[in-house]
Amino acid sequence: MSHRVCPWWLGYWLICPIRGWWQRPEEIVAPYVREGMTVVEPGPGMGYFTLELARLVGSSGCVVCVDVQPQMIERLKRRVARAGLQDRVDARTTPAQSLGIDDLRGSVDFTLAFAVVHELPDAGRFFEELAAISKPGASVLVAEPSGHVKNSDFDAQLQSAAQAGFSLSARPTIRRSLTALLTKN
Repeated sequence: MSHRVCPWWLGYWLICPIRGWWQRPEEIVAPYVREGMTVVEPGPGMGYFTLELARLVGSSGCVVCVDVQPQMIERLKRRVARAGLQDRVDARTTPAQSLGIDDLRGSVDFTLAFAVVHELPDAGRFFEELAAISKPGASVLVAEPSGHVKNSDFDAQLQSAAQAGFSLSARPTIRRSLTALLTKN
């Protein structure tokens, strides 16, 4: 499985309103996010899900977005500012080998890993880092593009998650995606 990062300029296509015809952010994340939560979004791109996550956590919550591409983070920050949500979004550039969010140890309620795990050089390390920052009982929604990620590769990701201390809670349906809702043990 290759570990190439989506080019930053494709981020414009990923936030295109037409995408809402088959993947509506509010329908995908609303079942898992409530006001006051701390949410992590690795690989947010230009923020297709970020704005909805920020609305759902409210003024007492926080969405921490980390991406390896500064261009994605800069455009995400602009979209967040235009939406007036900058008080609840912490957007950070991170090195490729780590999430760079150790300061969140044991404080995260929910992580949205949407179309990102397949781009990482080490899924095991990713899930270990998520386990360290997640509260007991925290959820992780993993969704990978079904036309891009093989079932066997997705199963290997879930094995890595299990080894890091996550259990499979559900298999939500998201169009054009392989999905799993994980819970930290």
